[in-house]
Amino acid sequence: MADPVNGRYKAFFYVGVAYVVIAIIGSVIMLMINGSNWSFPMKGITWSVIAGVVGAIGAFCVLLAFGAKGSPIVVMSIIFAGAPIVNAMTAYLTHPPPGGLSNFRWQFIVGILLAAIGGCLVTLYKPGPAANVNPQVSNVTSMEDKK
Repeated sequence: MADPVNGRYKAFFYVGVAYVVIAIIGSVIMLMINGSNWSFPMKGITWSVIAGVVGAIGAFCVLLAFGAKGSPIVVMSIIFAGAPIVNAMTAYLTHPPPGGLSNFRWQFIVGILLAAIGGCLVTLYKPGPAANVNPQVSNVTSMEDKK
């Protein structure tokens, strides 16, 4: 990366530009193809904006974690193990099942536990750093050592 301090934020800027372009152009195309009436309910706008802001904040926090020397294996395992748990809890809170917790099937509970355990295990037992095997660098070093 040419700019190790700000390069990730510059890349994120263009990811955001791409999201805006694709989200607007793709949505307009699909709405036109489907003959939409272009009526947007306020509740849908509100939840869509909240979801977009939360998602963007989450993506930005990933960059901050990498900037704080977070290991990609650890950061991404926490995200991908935690996302289904957060999604399930959010769905439960916003659309609670009739009868409450007693209507959860045991497979659902086991799935949540496995996601949490999997994220913990990957974080705790991640592979060590790769060995630095670069023959060109070692040749240069050895030639300089001979002088």
